[in-house]
Amino acid sequence: MGFPADCFESGLGYQAQAGDNFIVTYPKCGTTWTQHIVWMLQQNGQPLPVGKDINREIPHLEQVGSEFVAALPAPRFIKTHLPHALTPYHPEAKYIYIARNPFDCVVSFYYHTQGFVKHYDFAEGTFADFFECFINGEVDFGDYFEHLVPWYACKDNANVLFLTYEDMVENTQRAVIEMAKFLGTQYSKQLKKLDVLNNILHHTSFAQMSQKQSRWSSKRPNYAAPFIRKGKVGDWQNHFSQEQAMRLVDKFRVYSAQTNIEKLWPGLLDDVEKKYGEFCWQ
Repeated sequence: MGFPADCFESGLGYQAQAGDNFIVTYPKCGTTWTQHIVWMLQQNGQPLPVGKDINREIPHLEQVGSEFVAALPAPRFIKTHLPHALTPYHPEAKYIYIARNPFDCVVSFYYHTQGFVKHYDFAEGTFADFFECFINGEVDFGDYFEHLVPWYACKDNANVLFLTYEDMVENTQRAVIEMAKFLGTQYSKQLKKLDVLNNILHHTSFAQMSQKQSRWSSKRPNYAAPFIRKGKVGDWQNHFSQEQAMRLVDKFRVYSAQTNIEKLWPGLLDDVEKKYGEFCWQ
């Protein structure tokens, strides 16, 4: 990953404070989208102005380090991809966790890795190459399932709001309202003004964020692909082979056997198996 080593190590040592608000995701699971929603909730429905960088307003802990985050005015809003065991914890801090189905996640993560040409030297890498890294947990922030499962176990904690990317796509309004209620009365009260909710839904729509990303890309000079690519649910079907699909299904079922994470995406694994059939292992 392209983070300064000293900042990453410093971020690991950050002491969470009462009132801190964390956006937690495995990479490419709706992080930037959630950052913009939360920022607009802070700003009475106003979008991020030209010239401002969302990653300065809601910084990435591992990228900027603990001193930068600690200097933010309270209440602090912080982004992290750290696994549960390494995420700074305070019982009076709040954690919004967004999960995305692993099939779409790996596709988005592949294009992300291919796009950061300086950081990864993967511009010529194939999806097949990246899939092997992903399924073996040999990508940034480790194994997808080992990231998801511990956070899923905390989904009913009072200081955790657990959402799926797919539910956010299906009903963005409901997701925005849930985030506002979770963050506190001062945020949910704003949504009683219809224009505030409508502004958030408009400015954080995929169409609007895609149009605006050209100005964000200037702050990522080493990124050679659109940071916001498609945002669609089910795009994985345009990339997976039968073997890849069934291998990921198999790993998914292993992890869901004891955790019920399969319930996050009802029918997904059955649909994949129906589409691709039984794969015969050699």
